[in-house]
Formats: sequence, structure tokens, C-alpha cells
Amino acid sequence: MDIFLKCREYEDAKRVQAAGVYPYFRPIESTAGSTVVTHGKRRVMIGSNNYLGLTHHPRVQAAAKSAIDRFGTGCTGSRFLNGNLVIHEELEQQLARYLGKESCLVFSTGFLSNQGALSCLVGRNDVIYSDRENHASIIEGTRVALGDTIKFRHNNMADLERVLINTRQKYEGALIVADGVFSMSGDLFDFPKAVELAKKYNCRMYVDDAHALGVMGPKGQGTEHHFNMVGASDLVMGTFSKSFASIGGFVAGEVDVIEYIKHKCRPFIFSAAMPPPAVATVLECLKMVEEEPQHLASLWKNARKMKRELALLGYNTLGSKTPIIPLLIGDDFTAFAFTQKLYEHGVFATPVVRPAVPDGCALIRTSYMASHTESDLNYVLEVLETLGKEFGIIGNQGRQEELAALAHTHFGV
Repeated sequence: MDIFLKCREYEDAKRVQAAGVYPYFRPIESTAGSTVVTHGKRRVMIGSNNYLGLTHHPRVQAAAKSAIDRFGTGCTGSRFLNGNLVIHEELEQQLARYLGKESCLVFSTGFLSNQGALSCLVGRNDVIYSDRENHASIIEGTRVALGDTIKFRHNNMADLERVLINTRQKYEGALIVADGVFSMSGDLFDFPKAVELAKKYNCRMYVDDAHALGVMGPKGQGTEHHFNMVGASDLVMGTFSKSFASIGGFVAGEVDVIEYIKHKCRPFIFSAAMPPPAVATVLECLKMVEEEPQHLASLWKNARKMKRELALLGYNTLGSKTPIIPLLIGDDFTAFAFTQKLYEHGVFATPVVRPAVPDGCALIRTSYMASHTESDLNYVLEVLETLGKEFGIIGNQGRQEELAALAHTHFGV
């Protein structure tokens, strides 16, 4: 059989495109603050991870341009060989200090950070205990790792303890791995209880703070700081492609562990280094987070407003406690059609459908930024009220009870 046959027979995207509700790969022509221009029209962006709104800040842009002048546009090699710049090491030192960790290692992407660290650390006789809603990069890391992976029900500490009781004795080393903030539902991981179980069953703790960095904690330092448990996680991973307006990722922890990853991790050793303007961008964002708390304050002001107003409208937001506020819609096609109507009304958002969520639990994933204005948010609420009623998502008691049952069954809220 031709290996390309499955490509020719793939029809999923074509069916959605034929229905005129395909929501992916929309070409963005320009961006400014909280808006984007697509297909010649300016739209309010509520699908971005630019939480602190720093991608267009003059200080950040100036830092990136200065780095190009000094180092050029790229490193042309891995950090292990010729691509290790002084600003890479400066960033690692500043990040470790900011997070309260001994040491830090910067990767060229967040995906590689997870895939590389997990596959490097987990040997044949070890095990990963992984939350069922963990990010795809964690899943890929578990697949490459030589040891076993055992999943537990999403954010369910009773189920985590159940699998620990039943399996922990079979393995040497063990690592509990979870997102600090789950990227689709906006859930916060039950970090305090997970740390308690890690100690009880002799496991190490690994937290992915991709969506917590710059967002959670007094200065955006992430999950540990949010719960006032600095040092409780053995390893913290994060990305720069969200709050820190760039691209890249890191793993932070004790010196010996980071040094081991640095010299044993193939995705780190054999990938080109994070480019100079990206590094300089993150360094400047770090400075701004500490010097200008108004960005974090604005983010949370906007997130609280939208959480409150969406609940008043009648949307089921799965109990989100973060700037990621999902809207539970139901079936996949309705989510596609709803997203298309949002787009036509000048609001850019993205649907989340199978297999990212259970069947019948499609979401519109909305997320908010420090750069959203009152006018932006009020307009979005007007559109969501109109479309929510048009699609029978709000203002329909029977439908809302049905969605509440789905939320309880599949998301535990």
C-alpha cells in the first residue's frame, strides 16, 4: 500500500471547509495591541496567549532590534557547539533568580523543553504519572521516554493516589507531571495535594508552567508562587511564546539535574539555539514584569470582568480561575459554526474539538490580555450575547442544564 494513501483519503478538514466554517490557518495581515487584521478587516483577538500584551511594547521591540545589531538574526548552530551566546546564559541566570530555582536551561522551543527533559530523565525502570489533560508536548515526551507512563484522571488527586498505591512499588524512579494551568479548560492544577502525594510515595514533581508564567503568582512567577510553595516542585518548565512575547522554553531546578539535562538531552544538543532577538525579548519582558506590575494588574482586571460578565450571560466557563475562559458549546460542528459567526462579527477566537476534548464537549477557547480595552471587552460581550442566544447556548434553561451535566461528567465542575 502507498504510504501516502491515508493523505489522499483524509477528508475531515475538507468537510469543514466545504461547510464554510473552517476556523484554522487564517492569515493575519497585521497586529496591534488587542486586535488583528485578517481578510482586510480589523477584529478583536480573544484567542491569543499574549497575556501581558507585550509583543508590541516599544521596550521589547527595541531590545529585539538591538540584539540583531549585536549578534545577527540567528545562532546557526546548537548551544552545545557554536550557538551559545552570553545572553543565553544571562537569561538562564535571570530566570533562575526570578523563579527561585538554583539553575535553568533554555531550549529553542517550549515543545522541545518538555519532550527533551522528560525523555532524558525517565529511564527503563522509571515511571511518569501524567494528568490526562496534559499538553501534547508532555505526551510526546512520555512517548519518547524509555520508562512507562500511567495516566490519572484530570486533576483528580484521589485517582492519582489510587494509581500510586497500585503501581509505585513496581518502579525505581517516579515523576508526577502536570500543567500548572491547563491550556484548554483554564483549570489550576491541585498542586498542594500533588506535592503531598509526591512526598508520601517518594516521587519527584514536574510542573509545566507554560500558561502560568507571567500570569500566576505575585509577579507572574508561576504555580509555586501562586500557592506560596516556592521550591515544592523539583522541576519547573515554561515557555516564552505566551506572556514573554517571544519563542523558546526552559527547564529550571537544582544544578545537578540541569547539568545532566544539558549534557544528555538530544533535543537540546541537536537543535539550533534560540535566536538572539528572541532571547533579548524575553530578557526585556522579565525586567518589565518586575518593574511594571501594572501589566499583570490589567490582565487580571480584564480576566475578572470577563469571567463575571460571561457567567451573568449564562455561559458555562468550566469554573476557570485564570485568564483562559472556555465557553462550553457542545458538538463540534456547532463550535465551528459559532466560531465562524464570531469571525464575521469581528471577533477572532478558536474552537477546541475532539480529540482535545471529549465527544460532545466542544469549547470556544477565549483568553484575555492586559492590552484589551474596556471597549474591546464590551464589544465582545455584546457579540457573545447575540450569538449565544442565536445558537441556544444561553437563555435556554434546558440547554444550560445539559451543558452543566456535561461539564460535571467530563471536567469535574
